[in-house]
Amino acid sequence: MELLYALESIRTPFLNKVMGLVTNLGGEAVFIAAAIIVFWCISKNCGYYMMTVGFAGTIINQFLKLWFRIPRPWVKDPNFTIVESARAEATGYSFPSGHTQNAFAVFGAPARYSKSTVLRIVFVLLIALTAFSRMYVGVHTPLDVGVSLIVGTVLVFVIYPVFRDMNKNPKRFYILFGIFIALAAAFVLFVELYDFPADIDMDNYSSGLKNAYMILFCAIGLLLVYRVDGKYLHFPTEAVWWAQVIKVVVGLGVLLALKAVLKAPLLALFGGHSVAHGVRYFIVILFAGIVWPMTFKYFQRLGK
Repeated sequence: MELLYALESIRTPFLNKVMGLVTNLGGEAVFIAAAIIVFWCISKNCGYYMMTVGFAGTIINQFLKLWFRIPRPWVKDPNFTIVESARAEATGYSFPSGHTQNAFAVFGAPARYSKSTVLRIVFVLLIALTAFSRMYVGVHTPLDVGVSLIVGTVLVFVIYPVFRDMNKNPKRFYILFGIFIALAAAFVLFVELYDFPADIDMDNYSSGLKNAYMILFCAIGLLLVYRVDGKYLHFPTEAVWWAQVIKVVVGLGVLLALKAVLKAPLLALFGGHSVAHGVRYFIVILFAGIVWPMTFKYFQRLGK
């Protein structure tokens, strides 16, 4: 807490706003947008890589949160204050930092995949800045951030060889995702069946249950996308720059609308159970990986 109090003492309204923006770099919306843009417009392999690092990191992060159940800094020390703009997304348990973990999917995977030294340095600095911002705004301790930095680094380097050699050795992808789906299913069973204490934070438990089904269905969806694209679709990522902009803006707009519209009816269909979130993300993954990419050959022809 000493470091957090030191950071609290140097806060200013301007720095609060800047760090409030920086900390959102590790948010779910940024991760989804970044992974989709890379997948659609730059490199399918890197897109798969980013999503795998993100989803695997979420499983580990949520498991550790529910296992250790460490409260947020201001809960442990009521005298400590946080930057209020960060409170909305700082729900549930503190350890480890989810935003720091997500930063490795957004920036860590592209940094490892890229051949540009400059890009790598920029991306690594953005990860460090995101991690620092979580402590500056007061929602995580150095331990929370440090563990996420370690987990994220391990995932980025351990998973990378599969995606580096993906085109030469696709069997590795199937093996990795077989393991991934098994771990996701195990996490679902853990959240559903483990005898948690009566005083568990229900917001964090609900979030863990939602993420458990989401990751399981996303993993299955990504495996299906890889199979369909590899065997039938073969969608291109290249297009003239303005066609890429249209592709991304329209595609992300429909994707986000689909994600929002499906929520209520699926929850009603499944009686409010979290499996509804899994089905919703499965449909979104199929749209992002199969349905919308069916138009990409048209976008590729634009401007020629």
